[in-house]
Amino acid sequence: MMNPYILNIQNLCCGYPKFQLSEINIDIPKGSFAGIIGPNGSGKTTLFRAITGTLNLKSGKILLCEKNMLSLSPRQRAQNIAIVSQFSDAGDISVEDYVLMGRIPYHNRFSFFESEVDFQIARKYMEMTDTWRFKDRLMSELSGGEQQLAGIARALTQQPELLLLDEPTSHLDITHQVHILNLLQQLNQELGLSVLMVIHDLNLASEYCDRLILINQGKMHIQGTPEEVLTFQNIEDVYKTVVVTQTNPLSGKPVIFLASQKVLKEIQERHLTL
Repeated sequence: MMNPYILNIQNLCCGYPKFQLSEINIDIPKGSFAGIIGPNGSGKTTLFRAITGTLNLKSGKILLCEKNMLSLSPRQRAQNIAIVSQFSDAGDISVEDYVLMGRIPYHNRFSFFESEVDFQIARKYMEMTDTWRFKDRLMSELSGGEQQLAGIARALTQQPELLLLDEPTSHLDITHQVHILNLLQQLNQELGLSVLMVIHDLNLASEYCDRLILINQGKMHIQGTPEEVLTFQNIEDVYKTVVVTQTNPLSGKPVIFLASQKVLKEIQERHLTL
């Protein structure tokens, strides 16, 4: 029977001297668009680093399509998982050359130049991400949103099964946020690409993800659909903030509304006078 999961995390423990993730168990079905959410300091980035292999595990397993990630060579891992970091450190390199770096895992030891196939694959994904139009510009000349798109294009040239993104919408205005998340949704639906991203904005996470993983104080709080995870009780328990949750009339997904301290105080005063 074919394994329905792209990623299985089993009893994961890892971290640093002053912060530890413990007993993390996550199952992400193939073809999912999943999000890791939680307050600052909850362990989202630590979990992300464990999955990407930049942080050693103390115990537990991470399986990619039933294969232990530790058994995969860096080359095999790069052919199966592509990572888009929050910031690009490409510097003075052309956008096209930056994207072509995604083909390195497919080069043999004696390949010093890109093949025609490499250029075709890079162009395909640059056109898909709308980055072909500035292929000759330097990465350092691009805006934050443009750099993020170039990062996604480079990741796609790796032709991965799983795309990992670290806060892809941070520091971007709403136009670029929606543009990038619409693109990820399109890739997920049309290519069947599994997507896992760390994201802060709960409303964006709700609208675009079909599965959410809520982390709190180094432990798994809950995982499931946005409807299961983004209840007012879960949010208030984890974020220690009073919220109101309602349903988006267009998508049917949960929407979170905040209440300022001033409003809460006015409501409390009105109740006291009744």
